[in-house]
Amino acid sequence: MAKTYIENMLGENERIILVTRQHGFVLFSSIIAEIVVTLIVIAAFVVMTLSNPLAAFGFLLALIPLGIMTWDIFTWNNHQYVVTNRRVIQISGIFNKAVIDSSLEKVTDIKMTQSFFGRLFDYGDVEILTASEIGVNLFKRIGNPIKFKTAMLNAKEKLGYEGTGAHAQRPVSIPALIDALEELRKKGILTGEEFNAKKKELLAKM
Repeated sequence: MAKTYIENMLGENERIILVTRQHGFVLFSSIIAEIVVTLIVIAAFVVMTLSNPLAAFGFLLALIPLGIMTWDIFTWNNHQYVVTNRRVIQISGIFNKAVIDSSLEKVTDIKMTQSFFGRLFDYGDVEILTASEIGVNLFKRIGNPIKFKTAMLNAKEKLGYEGTGAHAQRPVSIPALIDALEELRKKGILTGEEFNAKKKELLAKM
């Protein structure tokens, strides 16, 4: 089975936890005008066809709002918010893709905002702040924001536990660091004075 666009972006041992989109209200608000125009065009040409059969070709005009509506549906469907066990990804675009992701390790705060109607119909805004000065992602009017925020918090918490497992990187011992410094001194990268100074610093930590 062919992999999806999201699956092709995953790193080794990375897995998808949650995929969501903007609430259905966002889609409905963008296509309501096209629906109304389509119905008006169809109704108008039904009436005109009764007196002039050639007016039936006017139904082709209804394809214009239908085409716009189809495009809006595809745009909404391809705007996805993804939580993996390592990061949060925002994907948009049908043919040309735009991807923004934030590492869960760098996420410092998660802010969720829900209006009265947002709580009633289960949508809201989720703002993600990272350690970077410009690391702010705002996900507006996403469906089930509480589940989205909870998935992020749980994934971020598990990062700490996974880092203590068998595959965690073991700290390098001080003797091994001194040996590495010795190799750098032999290669002429470090001078004798620099080597002795670094060695003294490391020995002081033992």
